[in-house]
Amino acid sequence: MLFDYVGSGRSDAAAFSEDRYASLAGYAQDVVEVCEALDLRDAVFVGHSVSAMIGVLAAGMAPERIGAHVMVAPSPRYIDDDGYRGGFSAEDIDELLESLDSNYLGWSAAMAPVIMGNADRPELGDELKNSFCATDPDMARVFARTTFLSDSRDDLKGVHVPALVLECSQDVIAPREVGAFVHEAIPGSTLVTLDATGHCPHLSAPEATNEAIRNFLADLR
Repeated sequence: MLFDYVGSGRSDAAAFSEDRYASLAGYAQDVVEVCEALDLRDAVFVGHSVSAMIGVLAAGMAPERIGAHVMVAPSPRYIDDDGYRGGFSAEDIDELLESLDSNYLGWSAAMAPVIMGNADRPELGDELKNSFCATDPDMARVFARTTFLSDSRDDLKGVHVPALVLECSQDVIAPREVGAFVHEAIPGSTLVTLDATGHCPHLSAPEATNEAIRNFLADLR
Protein backbone atom coordinates (compact mmCIF):
# COMPACT_ATOMS: atom_id res chain seq x y z
CA MET A 1 0.00 0.00 0.00
CA LEU A 2 1.48 3.34 -1.09
CA PHE A 3 0.49 6.73 0.28
CA ASP A 4 1.61 10.35 -0.05
CA TYR A 5 2.53 12.38 3.00
CA VAL A 6 0.57 15.61 3.31
CA GLY A 7 2.31 18.21 1.17
CA SER A 8 3.55 15.82 -1.49
CA GLY A 9 2.18 13.83 -4.40
CA ARG A 10 -1.58 13.84 -4.67
CA SER A 11 -2.22 14.45 -0.98
CA ASP A 12 -4.87 16.92 0.16
CA ALA A 13 -3.02 20.22 0.61
CA ALA A 14 -5.93 21.52 2.68
CA ALA A 15 -5.00 18.97 5.36
CA PHE A 16 -1.62 20.64 5.94
CA SER A 17 -0.97 22.22 9.32
CA GLU A 18 2.39 23.79 10.08
CA ASP A 19 1.92 23.13 13.79
CA ARG A 20 1.16 19.43 13.24
CA TYR A 21 4.02 18.83 10.84
CA ALA A 22 6.61 20.79 12.78
CA SER A 23 7.28 17.45 14.45
CA LEU A 24 7.78 13.98 13.01
CA ALA A 25 5.02 12.88 15.37
CA GLY A 26 2.50 14.61 13.08
CA TYR A 27 3.55 12.43 10.15
CA ALA A 28 3.60 9.36 12.40
CA GLN A 29 0.03 10.05 13.46
CA ASP A 30 -0.92 10.11 9.77
CA VAL A 31 0.62 6.65 9.36
CA VAL A 32 -1.38 5.37 12.32
CA GLU A 33 -4.58 6.82 10.86
CA VAL A 34 -3.89 5.15 7.50
CA CYS A 35 -3.32 1.82 9.29
CA GLU A 36 -6.54 2.26 11.25
CA ALA A 37 -8.55 3.17 8.15
CA LEU A 38 -7.35 0.00 6.39
CA ASP A 39 -7.40 -2.07 9.60
CA LEU A 40 -3.79 -3.11 9.08
CA ARG A 41 -2.23 -5.30 11.76
CA ASP A 42 1.36 -6.50 11.97
CA ALA A 43 2.10 -4.62 8.75
CA VAL A 44 5.64 -4.29 7.43
CA PHE A 45 6.45 -0.58 7.27
CA VAL A 46 8.90 0.34 4.51
CA GLY A 47 10.39 3.75 5.15
CA HIS A 48 13.13 5.63 3.33
CA SER A 49 15.47 8.04 5.13
CA VAL A 50 13.56 10.04 7.75
CA SER A 51 10.41 8.08 6.90
CA ALA A 52 12.01 5.07 8.59
CA MET A 53 11.99 7.09 11.81
CA ILE A 54 8.40 8.13 11.20
CA GLY A 55 7.59 4.42 11.02
CA VAL A 56 9.34 3.86 14.35
CA LEU A 57 7.27 6.61 15.95
CA ALA A 58 4.05 5.26 14.43
CA ALA A 59 4.80 1.78 15.79
CA GLY A 60 5.31 3.29 19.22
CA MET A 61 1.89 4.95 19.00
CA ALA A 62 0.10 1.83 17.75
CA PRO A 63 2.31 -1.25 18.22
CA GLU A 64 -0.41 -3.63 17.09
CA ARG A 65 -0.43 -2.03 13.64
CA ILE A 66 3.25 -2.48 12.66
CA GLY A 67 4.97 -5.83 13.04
CA ALA A 68 8.27 -5.20 11.21
CA HIS A 69 10.35 -2.41 9.70
CA VAL A 70 12.25 -2.11 6.45
CA MET A 71 14.52 0.91 6.82
CA VAL A 72 16.01 2.15 3.54
CA ALA A 73 18.99 4.47 4.19
CA PRO A 74 17.56 5.47 7.58
CA SER A 75 18.86 8.35 9.65
CA PRO A 76 17.74 9.12 13.21
CA ARG A 77 19.79 12.33 13.30
CA TYR A 78 21.52 14.21 10.51
CA ILE A 79 23.67 16.49 12.68
CA ASP A 80 26.95 15.28 14.15
CA ASP A 81 27.04 14.95 17.93
CA ASP A 82 29.55 13.80 20.54
CA GLY A 83 30.37 10.21 19.63
CA TYR A 84 27.92 10.24 16.74
CA ARG A 85 28.42 11.03 13.07
CA GLY A 86 25.24 12.07 11.32
CA GLY A 87 26.94 13.45 8.23
CA PHE A 88 26.44 17.21 8.76
CA SER A 89 27.58 19.88 11.16
CA ALA A 90 25.02 22.22 12.70
CA GLU A 91 26.42 24.96 10.47
CA ASP A 92 25.91 22.77 7.39
CA ILE A 93 22.24 22.29 8.25
CA ASP A 94 21.74 26.00 8.97
CA GLU A 95 23.17 26.86 5.53
CA LEU A 96 21.10 24.16 3.85
CA LEU A 97 17.85 25.40 5.40
CA GLU A 98 18.71 29.03 4.64
CA SER A 99 19.33 28.11 1.00
CA LEU A 100 16.06 26.20 0.85
CA ASP A 101 14.15 29.12 2.37
CA SER A 102 15.58 31.66 -0.06
CA ASN A 103 15.36 29.68 -3.31
CA TYR A 104 13.54 26.36 -3.13
CA LEU A 105 13.73 25.56 -6.84
CA GLY A 106 17.42 26.41 -6.97
CA TRP A 107 18.03 24.30 -3.87
CA SER A 108 16.17 21.38 -5.46
CA ALA A 109 18.25 21.59 -8.64
CA ALA A 110 21.51 21.74 -6.69
CA MET A 111 20.75 19.13 -4.03
CA ALA A 112 19.00 16.44 -6.05
CA PRO A 113 22.19 15.20 -7.78
CA VAL A 114 24.06 15.27 -4.45
CA ILE A 115 21.38 13.24 -2.70
CA MET A 116 21.10 10.80 -5.58
CA GLY A 117 24.86 10.37 -5.73
CA ASN A 118 25.11 8.86 -9.21
CA ALA A 119 26.86 11.50 -11.29
CA ASP A 120 27.17 9.11 -14.24
CA ARG A 121 23.39 8.72 -14.35
CA PRO A 122 22.06 12.29 -14.42
CA GLU A 123 18.55 11.08 -15.27
CA LEU A 124 18.23 9.83 -11.69
CA GLY A 125 19.07 13.25 -10.31
CA ASP A 126 16.54 14.77 -12.69
CA GLU A 127 13.86 12.38 -11.46
CA LEU A 128 14.49 13.38 -7.86
CA LYS A 129 14.63 17.08 -8.76
CA ASN A 130 11.26 16.82 -10.51
CA SER A 131 9.82 15.16 -7.42
CA PHE A 132 11.12 17.99 -5.24
CA CYS A 133 9.80 20.65 -7.62
CA ALA A 134 6.34 19.06 -7.64
CA THR A 135 6.07 19.60 -3.89
CA ASP A 136 4.56 22.78 -2.50
CA PRO A 137 7.57 24.92 -1.48
CA ASP A 138 6.06 26.16 1.78
CA MET A 139 5.17 22.64 2.87
CA ALA A 140 8.55 21.35 1.73
CA ARG A 141 10.31 23.93 3.89
CA VAL A 142 8.43 22.74 6.96
CA PHE A 143 9.20 19.11 6.15
CA ALA A 144 12.89 19.86 5.57
CA ARG A 145 13.26 21.77 8.82
CA THR A 146 11.43 19.04 10.74
CA THR A 147 13.58 16.37 9.10
CA PHE A 148 17.05 17.89 9.39
CA LEU A 149 16.57 19.12 12.96
CA SER A 150 15.01 15.90 14.25
CA ASP A 151 16.67 13.51 16.68
CA SER A 152 15.06 10.07 16.90
CA ARG A 153 18.02 8.17 18.33
CA ASP A 154 16.33 7.37 21.63
CA ASP A 155 13.21 6.14 19.82
CA LEU A 156 15.18 3.29 18.27
CA LYS A 157 15.42 1.67 21.70
CA GLY A 158 11.67 1.05 21.58
CA VAL A 159 11.83 -1.14 18.46
CA HIS A 160 11.21 -4.74 19.50
CA VAL A 161 10.06 -6.20 16.19
CA PRO A 162 12.12 -7.50 13.24
CA ALA A 163 13.92 -4.71 11.40
CA LEU A 164 15.95 -4.62 8.20
CA VAL A 165 18.46 -1.78 7.90
CA LEU A 166 19.54 -1.13 4.31
CA GLU A 167 22.52 1.13 3.77
CA CYS A 168 24.51 2.08 0.69
CA SER A 169 28.24 1.63 0.34
CA GLN A 170 28.53 5.40 -0.20
CA ASP A 171 25.91 7.86 1.01
CA VAL A 172 26.66 11.50 1.86
CA ILE A 173 23.26 11.95 3.54
CA ALA A 174 23.41 8.85 5.76
CA PRO A 175 27.01 7.61 5.93
CA ARG A 176 27.73 4.05 6.96
CA GLU A 177 28.33 5.10 10.55
CA VAL A 178 24.62 5.91 10.69
CA GLY A 179 23.61 2.47 9.43
CA ALA A 180 25.88 0.88 12.04
CA PHE A 181 24.33 3.05 14.76
CA VAL A 182 20.76 2.12 13.80
CA HIS A 183 21.67 -1.56 13.58
CA GLU A 184 23.33 -1.53 17.00
CA ALA A 185 20.46 0.41 18.58
CA ILE A 186 17.81 -2.11 17.46
CA PRO A 187 18.39 -5.52 19.04
CA GLY A 188 18.18 -8.37 16.54
CA SER A 189 18.05 -6.10 13.50
CA THR A 190 19.56 -7.12 10.18
CA LEU A 191 22.05 -4.82 8.46
CA VAL A 192 22.60 -5.14 4.71
CA THR A 193 25.09 -2.98 2.82
CA LEU A 194 23.97 -2.61 -0.76
CA ASP A 195 26.42 -2.32 -3.64
CA ALA A 196 24.97 1.08 -4.42
CA THR A 197 25.87 4.74 -4.06
CA GLY A 198 23.74 7.67 -3.04
CA HIS A 199 20.82 8.04 -0.68
CA CYS A 200 18.10 6.50 -2.86
CA PRO A 201 18.95 2.85 -3.61
CA HIS A 202 15.32 2.10 -4.46
CA LEU A 203 15.91 4.33 -7.51
CA SER A 204 19.58 3.71 -8.28
CA ALA A 205 19.73 0.00 -7.43
CA PRO A 206 16.13 -1.29 -7.38
CA GLU A 207 17.01 -4.93 -8.07
CA ALA A 208 19.44 -5.18 -5.16
CA THR A 209 17.06 -3.30 -2.88
CA ASN A 210 14.13 -5.54 -3.80
CA GLU A 211 16.20 -8.68 -3.31
CA ALA A 212 17.24 -7.65 0.19
CA ILE A 213 13.66 -6.84 1.12
CA ARG A 214 12.34 -10.13 -0.31
CA ASN A 215 14.93 -12.11 1.64
CA PHE A 216 13.95 -10.29 4.83
CA LEU A 217 10.24 -10.91 4.24
CA ALA A 218 10.89 -14.59 3.50
CA ASP A 219 12.58 -14.94 6.90
CA LEU A 220 9.52 -13.43 8.59
CA ARG A 221 7.25 -16.24 7.37
